[in-house]
Amino acid sequence: MKLTGREKISYGLGAVGKDMVYMLSASYILYYYQDILGVNALVMGMILLGARVFDAFNDPIMGIIVAKTKTRWGKFRPWLLAGTILNAAILYLMFAAPPALTGKGLIAYAAVTYVLWGVTYTMMDIPYWSMIPAFTEGGKEREGLSTLARSCAGVGSAIVTIITMKCVYLLGQGDERVGFRWLALWIAVLFVVLIVITCTNIREKSTVDMDTPTVKQMFQALLQNDQAMTVVFTIVLINCSIYITSNLVIYFFKYDFGGSGWYNSYTLFNTFGGGIQILSMMLFFPMLRKLLTTIQVFYFSFAMAILGYASLLFLAFTNMSNVFLLFIPGFFIFAANGMLSVLTTIFLANTVDYGELKNHRRDESIIFSMQTFVVKLASGVAALAASITLSLCKLSNDTSETQAAADAAAGSVVGLRMTMTVIPIIGLLIAIAIFHRNYILNEQKVEQIAAEIKEARDR
Repeated sequence: MKLTGREKISYGLGAVGKDMVYMLSASYILYYYQDILGVNALVMGMILLGARVFDAFNDPIMGIIVAKTKTRWGKFRPWLLAGTILNAAILYLMFAAPPALTGKGLIAYAAVTYVLWGVTYTMMDIPYWSMIPAFTEGGKEREGLSTLARSCAGVGSAIVTIITMKCVYLLGQGDERVGFRWLALWIAVLFVVLIVITCTNIREKSTVDMDTPTVKQMFQALLQNDQAMTVVFTIVLINCSIYITSNLVIYFFKYDFGGSGWYNSYTLFNTFGGGIQILSMMLFFPMLRKLLTTIQVFYFSFAMAILGYASLLFLAFTNMSNVFLLFIPGFFIFAANGMLSVLTTIFLANTVDYGELKNHRRDESIIFSMQTFVVKLASGVAALAASITLSLCKLSNDTSETQAAADAAAGSVVGLRMTMTVIPIIGLLIAIAIFHRNYILNEQKVEQIAAEIKEARDR
């Protein structure tokens, strides 16, 4: 049975809320604790990366738990709902650090809440993406749903990117600490409402019954699925590149671009970029798909991203005074990011069928647990890289309006510019080399695999 419009919309709304939460954490947790609360940047970087190392063990185990679950509501929805409620509560606590906490107490609070946020996010993210192979038939239907979900996720990310600093200033009446607390509360509530809509309207339709894998079988399934591992490595490199820039761009506007109204330029740039990212998912990607294969669109997106970073590097070393000039690299980077996020989800979903044909197991929860892990791993690595940059560049954490770009040493500004442009270019070049060498699941191969699986099930 084909997916109904109601099911598609409900699934997409869940992605909006889910990625609003993720973007708030991924892009602003370092800024909140380092620049607003005064925690040492390097310490925060180690906390964020350490939490991701912990997830290396937590995420695959959660994949096993989801695969083992059997309830009257299915295997996915109970974890999706429970994880969402817990994650929303932890998100608020993470951005509501008690004012009385200082020094080691504040560091401990940041570490505990961030680790718990990662654990609870895993609880809902793995079942959310694992549902794609479970209620789609593959091919165009799966690609369409993956595109819709990633497009909606892009909308959620873009909304947070656009509104955060403006809302922080308005809700906190100039006090960023208070503003972040109120913003986190509103996003947490909206997150729960949207996921409830998803859980109410989505049903599993084609989940393949399977034995619960052991830990040994889990790692064997991943290692034996060479296509899943290729996509995983590609996702890590892509997201590391993108998150390094997203973590540092707020410092770029505050300490390099500068000015007392820096957050207005920052908001304007993110509004443009968020709009382009949404358009790339909903308009540019479908248009390109009419002319090119998914793999060709993938390479095209890589070229756009590299061109964007190269032009940003060039503009960064000119006498910048007009934020509209930054729209040029912003267009290429945000458009590429939107299409790459859609494509990597499609490619990973395809590896589920490939793994079933090759290993005679349908390990959607396990494979999609890797997506959750690698995205969070990338954000941790990027946060550490950003924190090292902030420490070496000695950018001030003085949040007063009198802090101007001219106060920063020339060498510090150069280091910031190079880190947010050159390192992402290198990461993307390595990613495309790995993908080109190892990925074999073109459209013809995917259709062939789907036909063989259907034939085997009908026997």
